[in-house]
Amino acid sequence: MVVFTVALCGNVLLIFLIYMDPQLHTPMYFFLSQLSLMDLTLVCNIVPKMAANFLSGRKSISFVGCGIQIGLFVSLVGSEGLLLGLMAYDRYVAISHPLHYPILMNQRVHLQITGSSWAFGIIDGVIQMVAAMSLPYCGSRNVDHFFCEVQALLKLACVDTSLFDTLLFACCVFMLLLPFSIIVASYSCILGAVLQMRSAQTWKKALATCSSHLTAVTIFYGAAMFMYLRPRRYRPPSHDKVASIFYTVLTPMLNPLIYSLRNQEVMGALRKVLNHCRIGSQH
Repeated sequence: MVVFTVALCGNVLLIFLIYMDPQLHTPMYFFLSQLSLMDLTLVCNIVPKMAANFLSGRKSISFVGCGIQIGLFVSLVGSEGLLLGLMAYDRYVAISHPLHYPILMNQRVHLQITGSSWAFGIIDGVIQMVAAMSLPYCGSRNVDHFFCEVQALLKLACVDTSLFDTLLFACCVFMLLLPFSIIVASYSCILGAVLQMRSAQTWKKALATCSSHLTAVTIFYGAAMFMYLRPRRYRPPSHDKVASIFYTVLTPMLNPLIYSLRNQEVMGALRKVLNHCRIGSQH
């Protein structure tokens, strides 16, 4: 609950600062506000129910509630992965083509990037939710996880799920490897552009621009790939639970801290809001 509270407050504050400060009305911060919205929804989808189960001792969820949790979880994780990938392209344009950045990343383009991230994630979530909920379940109803996770649920199905396993793996490969490929390609181009720069100040600025995004990518993709791209025989449930903690609970908490504490513009917007509140209280 402490982590949930930090994640909730951090993401709400970041969205509020980006909305209120005109200097943060740029494509990068618009993407960041969408990332915070995804993190906020993700942590609200998992943690309150998990905490209620632990506190009440009734560790149960309805079948419909389980389906909704699966759909939201898959949609949000897929959307966030794609958005992180496309944010790397945004960083590439900003560093390699700074003069053309306002044209290449105009309002229509960054709305298309955000919309496609949400759309692909939602489609993936609906497909997996419908497929998982259409399977017959018999015998044990004990889901060996702290939330309704698709692969933990499949173990309870009383039919052969090999076709669904293949579909799930294909979705995971597409939703993880496609944006990860964009990230690798974008940062390879960024590295090439930076190596051609002679100024130490330019190096420092490029590093500051990319470091927050790289940190978020490492946490998110490290956990997600460990979770979904391993063969099933090497995946004990305890490992899945630990990996899931990273991108369902810790990542939503860490992202606003990573992007605010390491970002002078966000910290400047926060100081302006605090100063305005202080002046208002004195009057």
